[in-house]
Amino acid sequence: MMMWLKDHLAVLPVLLPAITAALLLLMGDHGAGSRSGHGHRKLLWARRLSLASAFLGLLLAAWLVQRAGSGELITYRAGDWPAPFGILLLVDRLGALMLLLSACVALPVLWYACGGWDAHGRYFHALFQFQLMGLAGAFVTGDLFNLFVFFEVLLIASYVLMVHGQGGARFKAGLHYVVLNLLASALFLIGAALVYAKTGTLNFADLALRVPQVSGPDAALLQVAAWVLFVVFGFKAALMPMAMWLPNTYASACAPVAALFAIMTKVGVYAILRVHGVVFGASAGASALTVEPVLLPLALATSLTGVLGALAARTLARLVAWLTVASVGTVLAGLGLFGTAAWGAALYYMLNSTLVIAALFMLAELVAAQRGEAQGLLVPASPLAQPTLLGLMLLLAAASTAGLPPLPGFIGKLMLLEAASGHAWAVSFWAVVLGVGFLTLLGLARAGSILFWHVRDDAPAAASAGGSAKLVTATASLLLASVLMSVAAAPVQRYTEAAAVQLMDLSTYAEAALPEQGGAAARSTRPYDGRMPSPPAGAQ
Repeated sequence: MMMWLKDHLAVLPVLLPAITAALLLLMGDHGAGSRSGHGHRKLLWARRLSLASAFLGLLLAAWLVQRAGSGELITYRAGDWPAPFGILLLVDRLGALMLLLSACVALPVLWYACGGWDAHGRYFHALFQFQLMGLAGAFVTGDLFNLFVFFEVLLIASYVLMVHGQGGARFKAGLHYVVLNLLASALFLIGAALVYAKTGTLNFADLALRVPQVSGPDAALLQVAAWVLFVVFGFKAALMPMAMWLPNTYASACAPVAALFAIMTKVGVYAILRVHGVVFGASAGASALTVEPVLLPLALATSLTGVLGALAARTLARLVAWLTVASVGTVLAGLGLFGTAAWGAALYYMLNSTLVIAALFMLAELVAAQRGEAQGLLVPASPLAQPTLLGLMLLLAAASTAGLPPLPGFIGKLMLLEAASGHAWAVSFWAVVLGVGFLTLLGLARAGSILFWHVRDDAPAAASAGGSAKLVTATASLLLASVLMSVAAAPVQRYTEAAAVQLMDLSTYAEAALPEQGGAAARSTRPYDGRMPSPPAGAQ
């Protein structure tokens, strides 16, 4: 059994949620209208199955991180077709890290949803698992086309989850979300087609070797393809000026869905790093670093816009949505420095910001549920039932988001500032990162003072009881995971830096992904001649 698991380890993160989702669909509808009798029992079993799958996914991701941490590249060839002809799944340090981050967010969010949100719509757990399948596939795929496929899987699930619980605001925001993502998907296909037309492959390891061999007019067309893909990935990551869709969308979604969506912007970040940092990176010849001049300034602008939006927000959920944009901007600014030290720092910061943002979305609902008609509006209202507990949780999240020591937000920003030293944009980088941290603290302090101190004593208590233990523990577990990142800062930092360094080892990727083609030595001397590549001998 263990041997079988090791042989199929790279595909298991995709198969586990896919099989779980299929089983949940076979169980029938377990959502709205199923609160009594047989329907209630189906809902309980759906919760158990979904939680068990998410827990197994967490253990599997931890195993993959342990395996990948040694530098091993774990590959899986679907149908035993060799790359670049077949579907290749490849888990490296970065992919394993993203799988673990997804699992660390998914399990507490699912536990929170089991507090009642999963019964507000149809097939919540099946859709949740399909989204996890898409996320996992995006992080382990070894080629550009299947990155598109898994993007579509997670997006289709997110379309329905976006309107989970119904409501006019969700349907309006969901419509915009669907239309914009469909346009981005069309651009993705165009960009991938242009890349294939000029290289004859979409395999990441193969592309990293073939792109430097393209020159002249073909290199110019590859640069166009790189820009098209950058627009797509920038939209997915919420990079300015393509980020304006996110605040309203995330603020309108129900709390567990918005918390899960905190990981979705990181798929765009991951794609930018994998495609524009490596394939079109420093070694890409005439197509090298196509987006380098614009990524850093756009990322800094994104971070500034996000924090200014948070200061202007009138609800706590919208404030958190804008902070999502600000945190993505900080991560992308680290990637925009284009150095392995900066990439490692950006990955460390991304881990913490994702956990804290997810926790803040759920915390925003816990607070809103205890404020009567005011809900999440930043106006004085009746006292909360759990002011001390929720106040301390918000204080911890605010301190980590703003980057106060000794929390991981501070450690990540310190690593980024150090990596920016000596860069041409160092002064602007320092000013924006430190300024955004201060304004983040100011915005969350303002919100906290209104929510917990500016209360109307003449108003009746909004809720006789606070949030249930299930909702509170789910939210607190994400904040605890963030705190643990401070305790284990040194090994996590070493891992993220090793992940960044590994990305630039193109020959190792070629040997793991293209063994039948002779690895980097053979491929780098064989530029694409414009003809369709021949399949290997014996292939059908």
